[in-house]
Amino acid sequence: MDNGEGQQWNRSPGNLYSKPFKIKITEDGIQSVDVVMDQVIPPIEEPEDTEWIKHIKIKSEKLSEFWGRDMYLGAHVLLPKGFKEHPEAKYPLMVFHGHFPSDFGGFRTTPPDPNMEPEYSERFSLDGYNIIQQQEAYDFYKRWNEPDFPRMLIIEIQHPTPYYDDSYAVNSASQGPYGDAITYELIPEIEKQFRGMGEGWSRFLYGGSTGGWEALAVQVKYPEEYNGCFAACPDPIDFRAYCLTNIYEDVNAYYYDSAHKTLEVPSHRDYLGQIQSTVRESNHLELVLGDKSRSGQQWDIWEATYSPQGEDGYPVRIWDKMSGDIDHKVAEYWKENYDLKHILERDWNKLGENLKGKIHIYCGDMDNYYLNNAVYLMEDFLESTTDPYYGGEVLYGDRAEHCWNGDPDQPNAISRLRYNSMYVPKIMKRIAESAPKGADLTSWRYR
Repeated sequence: MDNGEGQQWNRSPGNLYSKPFKIKITEDGIQSVDVVMDQVIPPIEEPEDTEWIKHIKIKSEKLSEFWGRDMYLGAHVLLPKGFKEHPEAKYPLMVFHGHFPSDFGGFRTTPPDPNMEPEYSERFSLDGYNIIQQQEAYDFYKRWNEPDFPRMLIIEIQHPTPYYDDSYAVNSASQGPYGDAITYELIPEIEKQFRGMGEGWSRFLYGGSTGGWEALAVQVKYPEEYNGCFAACPDPIDFRAYCLTNIYEDVNAYYYDSAHKTLEVPSHRDYLGQIQSTVRESNHLELVLGDKSRSGQQWDIWEATYSPQGEDGYPVRIWDKMSGDIDHKVAEYWKENYDLKHILERDWNKLGENLKGKIHIYCGDMDNYYLNNAVYLMEDFLESTTDPYYGGEVLYGDRAEHCWNGDPDQPNAISRLRYNSMYVPKIMKRIAESAPKGADLTSWRYR
């Protein structure tokens, strides 16, 4: 179970470790080495409330019943300018989905330290990325305080499970009813404490990668409880393109079908198509880190979320972790419960009216994990919809990698720093078009 660190074993309070020491390797190997585990990881310090950012934690009755022990959900809440001065105001809610946040990210009330040493980012091949991050966070703070910026609440959620640093925000056979717990327990409590509107038309979802899948999945699973999702570089949303594997038709996830040679399926590339790793390598690494879908890594958390529960209480493997042979019976369970494109196509006659205008998807066409392939398939379906037409948007970044989010000025993933403000104009447009008659459109629009 998580101990407040976001399901990271090397930060989990109470875990033991040794002090580092030198060893000597001779022709006879390593001789007489004693590893003494006499260091203890200390408790995680809870973040302190500030003028702008508040923290909330609640016991979830739904999750506690599932797990047979007390289970908690948390969130970091960014308050709007004038929250204290306008007690009459009630606010729309923006839910930023993604990995475990230790505190609210991307909000800084002071400019970057001019004496800061610039750090190089290998991911973006960029020097001074730390300074850029701080500048973006400070720019958001200034934007948040501008007279014309809509006043609203933004939350980042804490919902780690024994399998990952977050639950994927849906109900799951092995992880429990996290979708219901977040939507019907945590969010109403936040809205109660911080004067949220408390109505579906005033709630919006956004995020990238894991958060992108969550934003879209939550919108699909709870179509009336939210009024729009902005899903950037989402994890596979059509399992015919589970990265480069079609789990319904392919026999093996690790190797391409070939009569003449063995060719491995890639799992990661750069924007030029240069391959860094394969699906087999990634999955075998996970098997080293933990069995029964418990590595805490990407392929395992998809399995822990989407799979039925086996007789041993753990998720059933979608494929043999050593060989890569796919279990198509498990694939069918995935299809009916978590293949978002299939669910939309299957149920459009029931979901369409509650989803029109709400689905927005953004992805680089050179996503490092080939996630754009599933987005293409989803776009094909969405554009085919009638009665009603889906009425959202699907955009691609030219040569953009993971995690492009629709920012035309930034082809690379560093634009993810702007998540908290870049969708606001689209949200305001959505509110103007869809708010019910008599909805409060004024109390939160003070300057």
